[in-house]
Amino acid sequence: MKLIKKIALGYYMTHFRSLGLFSSTKAAASAFQLFCQPPSGKPKITKPAIFERGEHISCVIDGGIMLRGWRWMPENSSGNTVLILHGFDSYSYKFEKYIRPLLREGFNIMAFDGPGHGTSDGKTINSLQYKNAILTIEKKFGQLFGIIGHSMGGLAASLASEHMPSLRKLVLIAPAVEINRAINHFSKKVALPAKVKDKMYQLIVSLAQNPVSYFDVGRAVQQIKTPTLWLHDEEDSICPFEDVAPVVDLKLNHVNFFITKGLGHSNIYRDPASIKAVIAFIKN
Repeated sequence: MKLIKKIALGYYMTHFRSLGLFSSTKAAASAFQLFCQPPSGKPKITKPAIFERGEHISCVIDGGIMLRGWRWMPENSSGNTVLILHGFDSYSYKFEKYIRPLLREGFNIMAFDGPGHGTSDGKTINSLQYKNAILTIEKKFGQLFGIIGHSMGGLAASLASEHMPSLRKLVLIAPAVEINRAINHFSKKVALPAKVKDKMYQLIVSLAQNPVSYFDVGRAVQQIKTPTLWLHDEEDSICPFEDVAPVVDLKLNHVNFFITKGLGHSNIYRDPASIKAVIAFIKN
């Protein structure tokens, strides 16, 4: 770990412990803010050539946050639109390899940088906010045919799909299956006091107006009938396959699994075989 990260981690460990002595509620709010903040910030990235060809579009979501994105429309457009969603601490440019194949199949494509990511405004993101952003995007730009979501983008897509009965195709690539694992990892990393962690859970429940179990992809996909392709790697260290196995065992008729080994959490969406499987699923 770099020295500057060690110093920052030490600061937050002391901060949450000290603030928690006076107010576990305020400490939880501060912890949740950090939990939702992408650690890489907004690094300067070289724009892929295909993004130079995209139409610049934007959308204002709750809180007045401006999301910025791109839209591509082929000459032989079928009129069907696919939305691409990146994960936590990521950005749309990473999914350039999906754009040309989808265009060749006649799909319109949209990709937005999420709140606090890439070219969009804001400093933080959470799954509920991301879910609501998807619904706002559809309301502004028209009915979506399909969604491709990676990691947190997959979780948000599954939650949004419960409110999108017209959605025809849902692709989940290494989705963040549920948030308990992420919260536990974060809590250990910053040595979050138990009382503060409990208050953080209460804050999430209050924001969602639902129990924490609401943020569970397995729960969400059981509530929908949208044909779904779920790609996951057995050696994913970020969103472990052990969280996915119970959903596989359900043998849901509308959910197909594409299981890989050795690609991990990020290489799975870059893998040519994965891309081929996604395109085939979307177009058929």
